[in-house]
Amino acid sequence: MNNSFSESYKKAGVDVTAGYKAVELMKKHIARTVTAGCIDGIGGFGGLFELDMTGITKPVLVSGTDGVGTKIKIAFVMDKHDTVGIDCVAMCVNDIICCGAKPQFFLDYIACGKNVPEKIAQIVSGVAEGCVQAGCALIGGETAEHPGLMPEDEYDLAGFSVGLADKDKLFRPDTQKAGDVLVAIKSSGVHSNGFSLVRSVFDITEENLAMHFDDLGSTLGECLLTPTRIYVKAVSSLMDAVTVKAVSHITGGGFYENIPRSIPKGLSAKIERDAVQVLPIFDLIKRAGNIPERDMFNTFNMGVGMVVSVDKNDADKAVAAIKAAGEDAYILGELVESEEGVIIC
Repeated sequence: MNNSFSESYKKAGVDVTAGYKAVELMKKHIARTVTAGCIDGIGGFGGLFELDMTGITKPVLVSGTDGVGTKIKIAFVMDKHDTVGIDCVAMCVNDIICCGAKPQFFLDYIACGKNVPEKIAQIVSGVAEGCVQAGCALIGGETAEHPGLMPEDEYDLAGFSVGLADKDKLFRPDTQKAGDVLVAIKSSGVHSNGFSLVRSVFDITEENLAMHFDDLGSTLGECLLTPTRIYVKAVSSLMDAVTVKAVSHITGGGFYENIPRSIPKGLSAKIERDAVQVLPIFDLIKRAGNIPERDMFNTFNMGVGMVVSVDKNDADKAVAAIKAAGEDAYILGELVESEEGVIIC
């Protein structure tokens, strides 16, 4: 790259040349995410992106930021680092799409105890895959070596994304009414929330994570490390098929915290418990931890990654559109006049 090198800094724990190597290794992954709006490449002081305003009369930027949380501990123990980047992107872009905006670009931030270029490149490969799935560009990021602040073999990962929408086409939760139907879009598993509880239920060791469970169809570790689904393309397709009134991303806090965020005062989500297609991993967590069902629904997504609100006349069409976009969906419940927020009966 250049003649930048400091022996004194290296003795203090920071090897700048490792950073240069990591950038070189990640370039092929970043190249997969290039879209028409990208200007220049990585390495500058800021990521440049040209917005395409075609067909947009009142542009609105929508941003989202998040990390992977303590799920990252599973990656440490399994020494598998190429999927948590997908989680990081998903947690940001899935929030953005809840407004009706489409993600345009993403930037990541990796803090590590020691910069091992090959490991950093693995992490970024996951970030790039997430961006490809979301249809957005990875236009920059930062890798920071923090010797003494965290163990050499650990890291943390966070990021943020910016989306674009037409103000007149943003979702209008205030248009919801009693009788509107709630459509569930299935999750791929625990996603990236509730892992502090998961880790208190299971002893997160290499041996335990390698245990195979027939109900899961995989080892415990493989199931827990399954990346968060990215719903950008499915919700975008849905917007073309029906009038979407509101979308809830089911993250930390589960049903009880997230669904009410998109429902006006005076309405509640009425959900029949038998309608919820709970994934096997949640049954396992509940049994292993002896966790009350109310707490399960207030912590995990329980197999539902997104909840979409549409007019009852559009419900079947909405399910079909989501399935045509490659996701699984079904009728979850309806809105009723109530102040409870969520009613599971």
